[in-house]
Amino acid sequence: MRRKQVLVVGFGRDHCPDDAYKVAYRVGVEVARRGALLLTGGLGGVMEAASRGAKEAGGFVIGIIPQDSKSHANEFCDAVVATGIGFARDFITANSADAIVVVGGGAGTLIEVAAAYQKNIPIVAVRKTGGIADQIVDTYIDDRKSILITGKDTAEKPVDRALAKAGLPR
Repeated sequence: MRRKQVLVVGFGRDHCPDDAYKVAYRVGVEVARRGALLLTGGLGGVMEAASRGAKEAGGFVIGIIPQDSKSHANEFCDAVVATGIGFARDFITANSADAIVVVGGGAGTLIEVAAAYQKNIPIVAVRKTGGIADQIVDTYIDDRKSILITGKDTAEKPVDRALAKAGLPR
């Protein structure tokens, strides 16, 4: 049976507050503890923090980066997919996920969330991490109301919820 893949999205390196970094780290740890693969955009900020957390907890990390050279990925990625297609890679990250956890984030995060929403991929936002996560928590993106973006307050609960929605026992 294929392992579930959890995508963690959020603030990039230049805009990542310390609190969001710490939450993303804990989310990465929780993904690894539950035996899922961690997917990220492979760069800094929330992506690096979640990758670091998962790696230090014995998990496997896949970074899907916008550049065409693997050297741009953060050091905690076990495998790197160097797409060379810029931030169009946001569709690849979203489509590769069984579930998504959102920690803060900006426009790129919103693209990944919207792509996942279109495919009915479960999305869980961590409350009080700022940015897009706080704007979309407990809402639907549009009037189709296809996926409720649920919210949780701690790093553990979003991972539990995301994996449960993706069909993996907690």
